[in-house]
Amino acid sequence: MPSQPTSLLPRPIRVVLVEDHDMVAEAIGMALDRASGMEVVARSRSIASALAATRRCRPDVVVLDRRLPDGDGVSAIGRLREEAEHTRVLVLTGEATASVATRVIEAGGAGLVLKSSRLDELEAAVRQVAAGEVVFAPGLLGGALDRLTGRAPAVGATLTPRERETLLLLAEGLSTGEVGERLGVAHNTARNHVQRVLEKLGARSKLEAVAIARREELLD
Repeated sequence: MPSQPTSLLPRPIRVVLVEDHDMVAEAIGMALDRASGMEVVARSRSIASALAATRRCRPDVVVLDRRLPDGDGVSAIGRLREEAEHTRVLVLTGEATASVATRVIEAGGAGLVLKSSRLDELEAAVRQVAAGEVVFAPGLLGGALDRLTGRAPAVGATLTPRERETLLLLAEGLSTGEVGERLGVAHNTARNHVQRVLEKLGARSKLEAVAIARREELLD
């Protein structure tokens, strides 16, 4: 049977890979390049270079690291899509929560994949996103949709401005007494602020409260 004319062959999925860790970028880049019907057309190490590569290459999918030297990848999703309106963005993250998934959805992202995922799982996610699907773990997507529809409040949503201030001071490693001094309030008042922060975050200690706040990006 004669070979199919090149012009009739399906166009490969064009990918821009944005990852600043060389070993991770090399492993992902090689895996995607070797995948059938897929081509990494550019690699970037920053948001700025990703915007330029997206403008130049018009990829089908941008595989975007969440944390980059010049900023938060999620916050760049809108700008990337402005550079090439048909481009879809798949975010890579080291830790995924419903809070992060909500931000990705709100920004117009098409999916969220853990860096710990197998390379074949990442390849499958790229194919799904290129085909117009969204890729989120079921628990993450459900939690994100609950937040977006108002059925579940975001973690920390009920913190008052003074309680948020208290949380930021706890993140600096201050004791309850030092929090009171910084806020200019009595020790008992500072202790009450700290206790309410713990209750609203569902934390059993100040250290756990700070860990939850970092995970939910309440300190950014």
